[in-house]
Amino acid sequence: MTAHNQVTDLLKFIDNSPSAFHAVKSIADQLAQSDFECLDEKQKWVLKPGGRYYVIRDDSSIIFFVAGHKPLVETGYKILGAHTDSPGLKIKPNPVINSDGLLRLGVEVYGGPILATFTDRDLSIAGRISYKTAEGSIASQLIRFEQPLIRLPNLAIHMNRTVNEEGLKLHKQNELPLILSTMIAEQLSPDFFKQLLAEKASAIKPEQMVSWELNVYDTQAGVFWGNEQQFYTNSQLDNLASCHAGLQAFLDASVLQSEYTRVCAFFDHEEIGSESTKGADGSFLPDILQRMALALNVDREGYQRALAHSFMISADMAHAYQPNFPAAYEPEHKVRVNKGPVIKINANQRYSSESISAALFINWCEQAGVPYQSYSHRTDIPCGSTIGPMTSAKLGIRTVDVGNPMWAMHSIRESAGVLDHAYMIKVLRCFFSATT
Repeated sequence: MTAHNQVTDLLKFIDNSPSAFHAVKSIADQLAQSDFECLDEKQKWVLKPGGRYYVIRDDSSIIFFVAGHKPLVETGYKILGAHTDSPGLKIKPNPVINSDGLLRLGVEVYGGPILATFTDRDLSIAGRISYKTAEGSIASQLIRFEQPLIRLPNLAIHMNRTVNEEGLKLHKQNELPLILSTMIAEQLSPDFFKQLLAEKASAIKPEQMVSWELNVYDTQAGVFWGNEQQFYTNSQLDNLASCHAGLQAFLDASVLQSEYTRVCAFFDHEEIGSESTKGADGSFLPDILQRMALALNVDREGYQRALAHSFMISADMAHAYQPNFPAAYEPEHKVRVNKGPVIKINANQRYSSESISAALFINWCEQAGVPYQSYSHRTDIPCGSTIGPMTSAKLGIRTVDVGNPMWAMHSIRESAGVLDHAYMIKVLRCFFSATT
């Protein structure tokens, strides 16, 4: 498959994944097509060498793996970690604001989005609703409004004369509610929003709905750009691009036939610190690794030996050099788009990379014929972090933090290079297949 074909598939994956819930469903659907079996955490597991399995926790985090034929205590786990969530806006529980002849929806900021990029976009709503069944139990259903439904119009420059000099600053409480429609009645039904959702979820009545987790998303599809279409843009490249690269590498025939135990762990809640039942700082990955060992007849000491043999790649996107803003970058670490995956290094362990884990990743890049780059943040600017440090600390597994270079991280429209996505798939394929 060519690099452009791989990115075309990525863009379709993102366009079909307007929330972390939808992303996990898309991944699970692809795994099912490759004969992966869904495991239930509430049930006893029976695993066999060479078996293909996946586990979903709370609909938006997923771990999938192939049990190796070689003894786990001697080879350990080959793990790729990434995250399914992206920063943005989420609909509040009681969102409808009826004032000044307009209906608006109140939102809460999730993570650290560039809020100004949400203005004047064709926005809509997607996520999960929870409802009470006819039998009285609680169930959930994914929901998505495909058409543009809501909007955040900008303030005209005539009323904000300094916007081009001082930037657009939006008050999170007062200036983010999204316009939905003109007021349709003087006395608005308390169930108006539930009725709106019920029209989309046709099998569920408004009175059945209990709660929801709904994202605001950009309805514009991802596209290629540049004079030779060497770049692409979409929402949620951070970090669905890493999830897609990992999934494609994992499902390669050479990887599926490998004799080693391979694991992909894609978590929700990374953008807000990962401390949750399904986040990378929670129990999900340790729980699954331990249960894998037990189901493969590995005792506690054997499990600890397996961890000592293991290696993890934490894949999250990296900051590409943007020449319009040279003062924002470390002068000797200008990461270039379409020049290969980036090894992220921070002396304060905001990234988990150290000299040995970085050297191992470089070795896999060289084996795969893939260029690579190193990134270090400016010393005088606070550095972001990833799931790498917390998972490696929790498990005691040597880890490297890597990612593809991209522009406008946390914008509603992010951009990256076509070649880099192909490079990442190639080196991850090499990592999963390598004998060391």
